[in-house]
Amino acid sequence: MSNEKTHYFAHEYESIEMLADRISEALLCPITIEDANHQIIAYSRHEGEIDPVRIATIMRRRVPEHVINSLWKSGAIPTLFETEEPVVIPAIGQVSLGERVAISVRKQDKVIGFIWAQSGAHFSDEQMAILKEAAKAVRNQLLQHEKRKRAAEESHQEFFWKLLTGHFAARNEMEQANKAYGLSLTGSLLVILFDFGRTIDRTLERQIDYLTETLQQLASIARTYDGEQLVLLIRFKEPADLETVSSYITDFTSKSAERLGLSPVGAAGTAVKNPLHVQESYQEALRVLKMKQIFSTITLPHCFDQLGIFQSIEQFRSIRLGKKNAVIEALEEYDKTHNANMIESLYMFLAHDGNINEAASVMHVHPNTLAYRMKRISEITGFNSKDMSGKTLLYIDLLIRQMNHSLN
Repeated sequence: MSNEKTHYFAHEYESIEMLADRISEALLCPITIEDANHQIIAYSRHEGEIDPVRIATIMRRRVPEHVINSLWKSGAIPTLFETEEPVVIPAIGQVSLGERVAISVRKQDKVIGFIWAQSGAHFSDEQMAILKEAAKAVRNQLLQHEKRKRAAEESHQEFFWKLLTGHFAARNEMEQANKAYGLSLTGSLLVILFDFGRTIDRTLERQIDYLTETLQQLASIARTYDGEQLVLLIRFKEPADLETVSSYITDFTSKSAERLGLSPVGAAGTAVKNPLHVQESYQEALRVLKMKQIFSTITLPHCFDQLGIFQSIEQFRSIRLGKKNAVIEALEEYDKTHNANMIESLYMFLAHDGNINEAASVMHVHPNTLAYRMKRISEITGFNSKDMSGKTLLYIDLLIRQMNHSLN
């Protein structure tokens, strides 16, 4: 390669868009420049045939989530995070993605973005060298973009914390303060928490940022970190759909386990129309999280509105303070004398609404074993599973007992 060709991008460019066009001209194919979270920063003008993924990416200003998932499954994105060399990515027909050649843009060991070239055919060694040179040329532009984005996020975080802590006394006061931040607070607002069980350092924060921005089922308009927790503010144009919220939390947890090796506990408050009530949604999410931590052997819903009796179990605990339950006392004595676990069996039976198969599966025992234990429990205590009022009070007292053990 001649010396002239090793300096395709030697001079300064007025904008990253102009640089994108220059890279496209040098490589003879369309290119896109993304930040580290697959949001489009710039793309070249394109002529000729382009595939549906490029069109969708440009329209949305970000790579579609199903395409990102496919690139993870194929190993393309993990490879881009691991190497500084260009990566050839074969076509993925299931998502209509044509062949690509991509390279990560780095500041030392940190990935700050990507260049994607719609190659259409195998790149020559010369084109690979040009792409590596392009990554160096794009770096300063992406660093400036990252700096501006980080400053905006930190500014948003301050305002977000004021919403979370009920700082504003009136809506006009809040709206006046929001003029400096420009958050869109119309529609329904809802707080989602994820507790990672470990302090979120800067490295983990960047990984979580990536996951948050590439999951696109919900519109997250602000986020902040508090010790071991990620706090998200979600906005809905339409009334909040709890199934979508639950699905998002499940998906986030699954992908976090898959990509980060961590399984955070997720929780969501109630959707509110008035931004002044975001504090209430936050407190409800914290209560869901607390209930999940206390009652870890039971699968609780992610959303406060679906929490049922667990919304009020702390109040029941105060009301029942000092009260005795004859069934529980009898079973505690039996378990102690016979080294049995009748209390746990009854607890899981009631927690699964009397479904022997479900409760036995969670306890890892045969359904016949649990059925026998329930028969013995009735013989020992007189417990009647058809007495709804007695059964309800017994379940509440068992929950209170579990809470007492967890908090002591």
